[in-house]
Amino acid sequence: MEATKNQLREDSIAFAIAISDICDSIQGCSVFVNQLLRSASSIGANLHEAKYAQSRSDFISKMEIALKESSETSYWLELLFRKGKLSEKQHRDLQNLCGSIRRRLIASVTTAKSNG
Repeated sequence: MEATKNQLREDSIAFAIAISDICDSIQGCSVFVNQLLRSASSIGANLHEAKYAQSRSDFISKMEIALKESSETSYWLELLFRKGKLSEKQHRDLQNLCGSIRRRLIASVTTAKSNG
């Protein structure tokens, strides 16, 4: 289980870096780009905080926040794609990464709640 959590944290860092690189290349839409960068990087930040949770409920709360941030990230990706700021390939690849992280977060939250 610990290896899976570590991989999720590593994947969230790689995802945030990929988002950051894309954001650096987008001209205009600075408010949307900023929101995308904030939500994408917040996923990993909350996973990192969950590692040091004070209780099971604190752990679940941090994981659920990370889950919400992944959903928000997906929204900003869709918005920037529809505005023509992301190519179809960029959009698809980033949505796939985000979806993969989100599915693992859902599984982690579900497991943590059922083990409580």
